[in-house]
Amino acid sequence: MRRISAVLGALVACGALVTGVANAGDERRGDAGYRADIAWAPCVELADVECGTVAMPVDWGDPRGEKFDLALARRKATDPAAREGVLLVNPGGPGDSGVDYVLGGGPPFSAELLARFDVIGVDPRGVARSNPVLCSKGLVEARPLSDPVDQAGFAALKRYNRELAADCRERTGPLFDHVDTLSGVEDMDAVRRSLGEREVSYYGVSYGTLLGQQYARRHGDRLRAMVLDSTMDHDQDTWEFSGTQAVGAEGSFREFLAWCGRNASCALHGRDVPALWAELLVRVDRGELTHPNVPGVVLDRDLLRWIVVSTLYAPTWAELAGFLAALEAQRGGAVAAVAEPELLPNALEVFCQDWRLPVRDHREFARLSARADRLAPNMRGTVLAEQSLRSCVGREGAADTPQRPWRVAPGTPKVLVVNALHDPATPHAWAVDVHRQARGAAVLLTYEGWGHGVYGRGACADGAVDRYLVDLVVPRDGTRCAGTEPQTPAASTGLPEVVRPGWGG
Repeated sequence: MRRISAVLGALVACGALVTGVANAGDERRGDAGYRADIAWAPCVELADVECGTVAMPVDWGDPRGEKFDLALARRKATDPAAREGVLLVNPGGPGDSGVDYVLGGGPPFSAELLARFDVIGVDPRGVARSNPVLCSKGLVEARPLSDPVDQAGFAALKRYNRELAADCRERTGPLFDHVDTLSGVEDMDAVRRSLGEREVSYYGVSYGTLLGQQYARRHGDRLRAMVLDSTMDHDQDTWEFSGTQAVGAEGSFREFLAWCGRNASCALHGRDVPALWAELLVRVDRGELTHPNVPGVVLDRDLLRWIVVSTLYAPTWAELAGFLAALEAQRGGAVAAVAEPELLPNALEVFCQDWRLPVRDHREFARLSARADRLAPNMRGTVLAEQSLRSCVGREGAADTPQRPWRVAPGTPKVLVVNALHDPATPHAWAVDVHRQARGAAVLLTYEGWGHGVYGRGACADGAVDRYLVDLVVPRDGTRCAGTEPQTPAASTGLPEVVRPGWGG
């Protein structure tokens, strides 16, 4: 039987000028004159979309040095006569593919947006087709599956993370040490120049909002408009990051419990769902549970909690209820192993280079975990924050983007921040805090509903985003759009798949 949590853990604006400005000491790396030809051709996967690559410096501190190929995909505006320009999109992760996002249609952009913009997605450096961070399968699978129980275990986790980083560096090449989001910001501006565009519009969701925030800090005067959908808050210390994540995940799970309690179509309606869930956690710790519809996958606590959180992204409450019912009915049994490649991606390296969230020793680690458990008694903390913190223990020196309040460059247009009230991955509190940090540089729109990623959930928020991106009409700050409760399918037989942990859209 196969355990895969270790693998999964290694993969986890308008014309008005703003009042906030970037920090005076903000280092500006990059080369304002760098551009390169983009070799466009019909995508192999979908001929209606163009794919291309553009050479980018491995190290923006040395723009004339070694290069790698950055992959892009472009859906041209369907009405060239009405074209407004380029809309760059990023689906988050870290580790999600912008090329796949565009090939798959991305969010359900309106016909008007597709008519007016060339929609372009990029595989960020170190991701998918852009020189991905790769590590030895055996070492990735040796990742500790649980928190260290003492200081010796904490020291062993440090050693493991450093050993894994050395292996990934060897397998990936020089780009390994330059996959941080600030380097991605310079890639984004070089793509703009290579496209011949004076300014671009941007839509980022989830972890893609961090790229957007840092771009506005450094190159905001090159933005026409920017939407940050379900935003990261890059002004938190270790304790804030862990605690707010726990509160967000627990709140979303409680919304599921409330729905199940009032909806007779829930497969667990009338049951004590928290008690059933607690029993499943006991059983998963004993190695008794396998994924009901994915052969070869033995669940452990991290993977089980992550699958539950992932169903809260949509959310698909009926699917979650069916999944928990299927687990309860299991009586064990052997499962077949599934072959995997010898090299596996490690997208969490991007996170470790973006965040400095030190944990000094096992005592602090244990206190963090205990506090997260208190804040999220059903979810037993927060698997997203835990895997991120665990993966970066001993790697604090890798962070190239220390946290600080968000400010934008002079000349940046108003930024539109949108967030769901009940978001399991980027809590609404993060959006409120980012809005506060912006000091008038952003407006906040709240979707009073559920899930991760707002665009596509209803006419109110979608209309505000469309009017903003197309006509540069900024919605009133503090706008609230009513939530629409997810509909229960007439016959729900689907069960959640195994997906990679991360702040993806």
